[in-house]
Amino acid sequence: MDFKANCGVWGNMFGVPCIVADNLLKLATGEQIKVLLYLLRNSGRNVSAEEISVNTGVSVQQAEDAVLFWQQVNVLSPEVPAISAPKSIMTVPEAPVVKPEPAVTATAPAAVVPPQPAKPEPQPPIRKREELKPSEISVILSESPHIAELFKAAEATFGSVNHTMQNSLIWMTNYLGLKAEVILTLLMYCKQNDKYSVAYMEKIAITWAEKEINTLEAAQEETERLSSSNDFTNLIMKMFEMKRRPTTKQLEIAEQWRSANYPHELIHLAYEKTIEQIERLSFEYINSILVAWAANGYKTEDDVKRSEDEYKKNKKQSTPENSGKSGSESFDADKYSFVYNNI
Repeated sequence: MDFKANCGVWGNMFGVPCIVADNLLKLATGEQIKVLLYLLRNSGRNVSAEEISVNTGVSVQQAEDAVLFWQQVNVLSPEVPAISAPKSIMTVPEAPVVKPEPAVTATAPAAVVPPQPAKPEPQPPIRKREELKPSEISVILSESPHIAELFKAAEATFGSVNHTMQNSLIWMTNYLGLKAEVILTLLMYCKQNDKYSVAYMEKIAITWAEKEINTLEAAQEETERLSSSNDFTNLIMKMFEMKRRPTTKQLEIAEQWRSANYPHELIHLAYEKTIEQIERLSFEYINSILVAWAANGYKTEDDVKRSEDEYKKNKKQSTPENSGKSGSESFDADKYSFVYNNI
């Protein structure tokens, strides 16, 4: 039998995240779907658990549990509570809501739920994975052959998969929606770089899910980029004599150098010039030097030195009128070359 939506009732519409329909329909209960639809319909204002209960037919506790579920899978943001503390027993929604008739809906509450003391809303981290018991994992493995195969492949990669890793693999599959081949590519990358921390793997997995890196080809390209970026970062740390890993901002600047294909010798020379001028390491200052050199067409260390030599030669051949200038102009000419004046 074929089914077709009645488009005639689509006068007013609201959106539902694609991940709900693509990855979470099997995991969510009917009560959780009801709560989500009600919250999406009333987006932009806080609603109480009692209001959700009255208008959806679920209990107050089920409403609170449902909100927690959608926060854990990152459909609802835990930073702004979806349910507010009740100001009254029932809050009238902004849009008209068709309430279920007691004779038709058996799950409708027989009486108004009495007000309860306000509870602090739980604030789980974004995309927090659920800690499953070994018995629960066994049930998932028996019902999901693709997850069981993923476990076997992970064991072949790492030798053994502990309980934390098992939870993480299930979370990457069911909640982030990553394919098995993408997860295995991630695991291989972590092994090659001696990164065995589950938190490190999950951080990359979240980034891939957000960037929609969910094919084997895209995952392989990303791991190649990450490997190249890590190698370049290690080179920069050695070149700049850094004893700690660069900050996030410094890594962003270094990635710009790698993307621009600046020669390593020029980066090192810019580092030396920076230390000479300001006597401290500054990625921003080094970057300004490299940008100025690129704008002037300098591609090698010889190009920079040739320019400096020409500047000094022209300075010696300057007229007495120019050489007689004093004050800040004379100081700048002695201390900075033509390139630094462009920074």
